[in-house]
This record gives sequence, C-alpha cells and structure tokens, in this order.
Amino acid sequence: MNRQRRPLKVILIGDKCIDEYHYGNIDRLSPEAPIPVFVPKRIESKNGMAANVEENLKALGVEVISYFGSTSVKARMIDERTKQHILRIDNDVQSEPLDHIKTYFPKNVDGIIISDYNKGFVSYELIESLIQTGIPVFVDTKKTDLARFNGAIVKINSAEYANSKSTPKNLIVTMGKHGAMWEQRKYEAPKVEIADVCGAGDTFLASFAFEYLQTGNIDTSIGFAIKASSITVKHIGVYAPSIKEIYAE
Repeated sequence: MNRQRRPLKVILIGDKCIDEYHYGNIDRLSPEAPIPVFVPKRIESKNGMAANVEENLKALGVEVISYFGSTSVKARMIDERTKQHILRIDNDVQSEPLDHIKTYFPKNVDGIIISDYNKGFVSYELIESLIQTGIPVFVDTKKTDLARFNGAIVKINSAEYANSKSTPKNLIVTMGKHGAMWEQRKYEAPKVEIADVCGAGDTFLASFAFEYLQTGNIDTSIGFAIKASSITVKHIGVYAPSIKEIYAE
C-alpha cells in the first residue's frame, strides 16, 4: 500500500558520466588474433554515476539541486543478439575540487547526498564540512578513511569495504545479489533475473536517502532500497524505478 509522501528537496554532489551503450553484431573472430570482431550498429546514451543518482531521485519525485564535476565517458560494447556485455572503455576525467558550497545553499533542504567516485571533485574536507551543517548527509564513496565521515550515513559495496582503512558508525555495505549489511544485520535481496548490475548502487543510494528522509528508519529504508535496486538490475543499462514499481515488488 502506498503511503502519503511529503515533497523533498535535496542537494546532490558528485562525479558524473555519460554511459554509452554500443550495440552491434559479433559473428566471427579476427584473423589477427583470437578475439571477436564487433560491428557497431547503434548507440544509446544515458546519464551515469551522480547524474544517474539524480535521475533516480527525480523518478521518486524529489526536487534536486545538483553540483557535478567534469563528465567522464564509459563506453560499453554489447552484442545485440545475446545482450552480452563484451567490453567497456573508460575515458575518466579528473575534476577540480568543489569548495565553499555552503555559500550557495538553498533554503529548506532536507538532505545532502554525495556520490563520490573519487575523481577529484569531492574532498574529505568538503564532506566533513557538510556533515557539520546538521543536515542529514548520505555518502556513497570510493574513499577509504571512512571514520572521518562519522555523523553521516555511509553506503559502500563489499569490494570497497574490503579496501577501507577505517569505518564510520553508520555504515551500510551492499553485497549485490546477497543484499546488504548494517550493524552486523543482513538484509536479503529478492531473487531476480539479472540483466545488468550497472547503476544498482546509484539506485540504492537515491532510494535509501528518499525513504530515510521520510521515515528516519534505517532498517525500513534499507529494505526499500534493496527492492528498488532489484528492479534496476532487471534492465540493461542504468534505470530509475518509480515509487509505484518499488511498491509492486
């Protein structure tokens, strides 16, 4: 059953990219090496990384004020017949760090969401200063000294957790098809047919922050985010599920 939701306004800060999906045919091996020959037919482009978080927030009806770094491009080669992901080519762009964002804060902001892919736009010091505003802060980061983000809710994946040097008090670890972990409690994910895991973490971040700002409950917000992410992975490429889709799960 749908619950009545209040309108939300959030600030989103992070690294963005364009996800390119090059669909084509593969029907022979190269005579030069034992590798497939990819013949491109069409290209689809979608917003990725923090820009995908923005798409997910907007699909949930959230008003978003975004601050993005430079735009990277990630090109994926996909066999059109089998939908098999063959190759990814990353053209990453480093950004100048963002400073003094508090000067530009709009009024009545419900939360701050940080989607940090470690491209230079978001510094440790920026995150720490945003936590000090007293506004709820949600951090998805590839940084490793996570204890510096005490006071925020931090979400990372299992590989990032293995590489972390320290952990904060409120840490959520996503584990793909195995669900998520928070305070040693495991949250199972529904079994679904996975087409593509691209963007699932972005969906989790957006939907978790949305639900938490409505309820203030980490437990129910993780369950909501897992449902949303389970919808995203059914689609090739990034996808932003609606509230109606999430409740139908």
